[in-house]
Amino acid sequence: MDTVRPMRVVSLLPSATEILCRIGGEGLLVGRSHECDWPPNIRDRPVLTAQRTPSPCAADVNADARSGASAAIDREVRAALDSGQSLYALNLELLRDLQPDVILTQDVCAVCSIDLATVRRVAATMHPSPAIVSLNPNSIWDVLDDCLKVGAAVGCTDGAERAMVELREGWWTAVDFVNPFVQGPEVLFLEWMDPPFCGGHWTPELVHAAGARHSLNVPGAKSRQLAPEEILTAAPERIIICPCGYGIPAIRSELASLESQRWWPLLPANLEGDGRVVLVDGNQMFNRPGPRLVDAFRWLTGWINDRPELIPPGFPVEMA
Repeated sequence: MDTVRPMRVVSLLPSATEILCRIGGEGLLVGRSHECDWPPNIRDRPVLTAQRTPSPCAADVNADARSGASAAIDREVRAALDSGQSLYALNLELLRDLQPDVILTQDVCAVCSIDLATVRRVAATMHPSPAIVSLNPNSIWDVLDDCLKVGAAVGCTDGAERAMVELREGWWTAVDFVNPFVQGPEVLFLEWMDPPFCGGHWTPELVHAAGARHSLNVPGAKSRQLAPEEILTAAPERIIICPCGYGIPAIRSELASLESQRWWPLLPANLEGDGRVVLVDGNQMFNRPGPRLVDAFRWLTGWINDRPELIPPGFPVEMA
């Protein structure tokens, strides 16, 4: 009697790995990227990618962070992209050995993960060729749809529907605490410290939904570099420092450099008292468009509206 081989899935994207596990597909995961680190029990899966240059989204920034590291990383990444060099290497031999039925990847950001074109080119050399599922969210609703998209691709539709319902409930029960008739504070969300970049894609949407303003970027637009004059004009009353790939120790290692900028002490958030500037673990929260984006939103809503009961236990945030 023939037996059906279980689905075999490779994820080259941390948020896709989180989605796969959230919908009940953890047992299907046979390979991962070097940045896939959540949930912790998937870290025993074979690693298929490696960095060619330091990346703003690299989790190992936490291990060797030092003052000025983000400026150096930015220079190296720009140089690599300008020369057409990929930031990541893919282990083709291992990928073939794993014989995946599905590869989860992305096409949102060439800096955050291996690019879709490379994955397609490699997959075309495999027999049989695996299905490629590319996740390209620009909003929280796209992230919820991605749960269903991954579920359909790997045969976990029931788990995907349950996860989407739970995540939607987490979102809307937080929105209930936002007063739509009160103009909230202007927020500066720093997705990179040197040079300063503001959050893009889904981040402005989260800020607006939490009852605040984010005039430096609009929902769906890419994150972008900011000039000091723009930041001063926006006059942020709250600041979230949440660089891609940085844990809180890494942020603290560069905080003095940010605070030494001439424009920094002139911002209202730094003039109006404690608690208005916070550090959030950018390797875990906000910058990964996966299930924990709802946790990030609940923290944001609780912080903006002074509703601590909304904040998930153990949320990785510290006052600056």
